[in-house]
Amino acid sequence: MKVKILAIAVLLTSVAHGQQLKTQIDSVSYAIGVMFAQNLKTQGVEGVNNDLILKGLIDVMQNKNPDLSPQDAGKIYSSYTTSLRAKAGEKNKAIGEKYLAENGKRKEVTTTASGLQYEVIKQGSGVAPKVTDKVTVHYHGTNIDGSVFDSSVEKGQPLTYPVNGFVQGWQEALQLMQPGAKYKLVVPYNLAYGERGSGAKIKAFSTLIFELELISVEPAAAGK
Repeated sequence: MKVKILAIAVLLTSVAHGQQLKTQIDSVSYAIGVMFAQNLKTQGVEGVNNDLILKGLIDVMQNKNPDLSPQDAGKIYSSYTTSLRAKAGEKNKAIGEKYLAENGKRKEVTTTASGLQYEVIKQGSGVAPKVTDKVTVHYHGTNIDGSVFDSSVEKGQPLTYPVNGFVQGWQEALQLMQPGAKYKLVVPYNLAYGERGSGAKIKAFSTLIFELELISVEPAAAGK
């Protein structure tokens, strides 16, 4: 950790003096700085004072008494990022609710009692899966802004999994579908990944959009 902090301090000082990336350590230092800054941006940190970031790095590396103890600094940063996540979550929730309200007005869309919305792209035939059955599916998942967070279609590899292992929105939709069917789903956050989200690509309170194709059903063994 100390090595990373030192590298970032070196980086910021070098940039301040207009130095170029002439050596391997220059490039490594700059790369660490880029990664450090990108991590902050991913967390939603913006509008910070770069001079004070540099001051904090140098104070610690030069064994000066920092203006904040590490414990206080940790508490301040934790409180700040918690508030950022809360604001982002409320924004995502509002965006999702607006999208669902508008999408639900379309005649092609059915909204279930749970709030799940689906649109039939292609009908299937046969028997719909039960919650205990295993299914093979193709899917393409995006956020409301169109950014892809996961796609078996792009991977070229369908997914086989028990129905009850999926998020609630998928569980409900799959039990409405017959093999060969393809639906477009709009899944509210509470039927998807909830208030926490999942990884970097699915934020808290995110309403998600899927194109879901049911390829085949493997009934659960009798007695299970």
